[in-house]
Amino acid sequence: MPIITLLTGAADFTSLTLVLKAATEESDAIAINYGSFIQACIDFLIIALVIFLMLRFIMKLTSMAKKEEEAKEEPPAGPTSEELLTEIRDLLKESKN
Repeated sequence: MPIITLLTGAADFTSLTLVLKAATEESDAIAINYGSFIQACIDFLIIALVIFLMLRFIMKLTSMAKKEEEAKEEPPAGPTSEELLTEIRDLLKESKN
């Protein structure tokens, strides 16, 4: 991910912590590692953006192919509505006679 590294300046947020209680001889330190959360959110957003752009590109290609296919298909040459009405009129005249 060299482009992302170039944009973010190789930022690594995993080491960010908020110390609630310092370590003593009797107990360990209590800290909130919010940097890992921030790093996971940034990674998620980058991956989501890439997947979104890929799907958008694929959908555009699919729609272009579909439009080309529809353009190639010509409707079957059939009688016009005027010809059909004329034929119906003639059939009705024949049935009355």
